[in-house]
Amino acid sequence: MEIRPLTRHDAEAFSRLRREALQTEPLAFTESLVEHQAKSREQIAVSLGSGQEENFVVGAFKDTELVGITGFFRLPKEKTRHKGCIWGVYIKPGFRGKGVAQSLLQTVLEQARPQPGLEQIILAVSTGRAAARKLYLSLGFEPYCVEPHALKVDGVYVDEEWMSLDV
Repeated sequence: MEIRPLTRHDAEAFSRLRREALQTEPLAFTESLVEHQAKSREQIAVSLGSGQEENFVVGAFKDTELVGITGFFRLPKEKTRHKGCIWGVYIKPGFRGKGVAQSLLQTVLEQARPQPGLEQIILAVSTGRAAARKLYLSLGFEPYCVEPHALKVDGVYVDEEWMSLDV
């Protein structure tokens, strides 16, 4: 398994896997399939190849197939710059339970931690996602609140548990 930051050359593979995630797990992600499909391949390539060290996506590859993704972004405003956010963790079903998500998250944490002024990393996990929650707890994330009705998907409300990790 190769774990590495994605570049603009990975745009097609990223878009395909992100589309799969949004189709198969719509209650787990803030972005909708429609919103993702509205982005052009060039927009995705530009965001992956922006060269911004503060915002990046990491992928897990089995041979040449992208099987897992997660992203990180630094909050941009002056008063929130001390925080970063992990987003979009998704592993193809056949690769779950094999340490892929843990490897992806450890890589994200290793890449994010040295950022000057970064003090805290946050993430949200949809309630009912026991395996994801267990993984985040094992990496040192601590829950700090539950946001009721954080998402509304086809009339179904989803609560999200927010977790943080001091860097």
